Amino acid sequence: MLKDEIRRLAKEKNAVIMAHYYVDGEVQDLADFIGDSLALAQQAAKTDADIIVLCGVHFMGETAAILCPDKKVLVPDTAATCSLAESCPADEFKAFVEAHPGHTVVSYVNTTAATKAVTDVVVTSSNARQIVESLPEDAKIIFGPDQNLGAYISDITGRKMLLWNGACHVHARFSVEKILELKAQHPQAKVLVHPECKGPVVKLADKVGSTAALLKYAIADEATEFIVATESGILHEMQKKAPEKTFIPAPPEMPMDESGNARSCSCNECEYMKMVTLEKVYACLRDEQPVVTVDPEIAEKAIRPIERMLDISQRLGL
Repeated sequence: MLKDEIRRLAKEKNAVIMAHYYVDGEVQDLADFIGDSLALAQQAAKTDADIIVLCGVHFMGETAAILCPDKKVLVPDTAATCSLAESCPADEFKAFVEAHPGHTVVSYVNTTAATKAVTDVVVTSSNARQIVESLPEDAKIIFGPDQNLGAYISDITGRKMLLWNGACHVHARFSVEKILELKAQHPQAKVLVHPECKGPVVKLADKVGSTAALLKYAIADEATEFIVATESGILHEMQKKAPEKTFIPAPPEMPMDESGNARSCSCNECEYMKMVTLEKVYACLRDEQPVVTVDPEIAEKAIRPIERMLDISQRLGL
């Protein structure tokens, strides 16, 4: 079986397979470690494996490569990019930062290495609030690239931040109306929302949090039904950890075709994450390709805000 071959190769090559919650369930089941962006970065920083197979999108491979310059970092598909990272080109973000001197630059982990290189501290949805609150109260802050996450953090911390105009194409498409329709059908269900969603969707939530936080809440809470407004890959782990509960993926807004007619779409899935398949995991481990490389000059600058994030997270027990 393909899974057996992948495991055999991983053992033979001293490779660790890490997967994000948003990739296909069969890839999650194969992985040695699954987690959100913060957990993957923390795990990469401490692994003793010779090879890291990062099953996620490209910026996650870059982060692992920056943290582990002595290890070979592989990604199953280099075309698996991130709409949020793509919404913040490094040269444009650098010009934006230079146009607003005196600001502390806080960048979401969903960015390229080159964007991280012009950043003071990186954050994830798991630690953004705590890291922003750890900055001096009078600090002027630039937050990028996710304007929805930035607006949410600004609201709950009271910090006024200059926001970059970027968004995740998956989380930005969730529909208030369709969530309300689901809520009417399942009145006892609690609504779980990722903070990358738009403000009106966030306001519907019983719990707002990162994928890891939503998973933890779903397992521990007494409710038995949940409407989940984040990439639907997380439902696989939710169902595994709480098989007696019901998890309902929140639908996206219905897009229109060129004729103005509504068409069905599984837009609550990230097509980039779903590019990671068992076949590609096997091929990349077998051939030890493609390897993620980061320009040494960029890596030297980008590692500082990443390590600052990891240090603050460790100090705060995150």
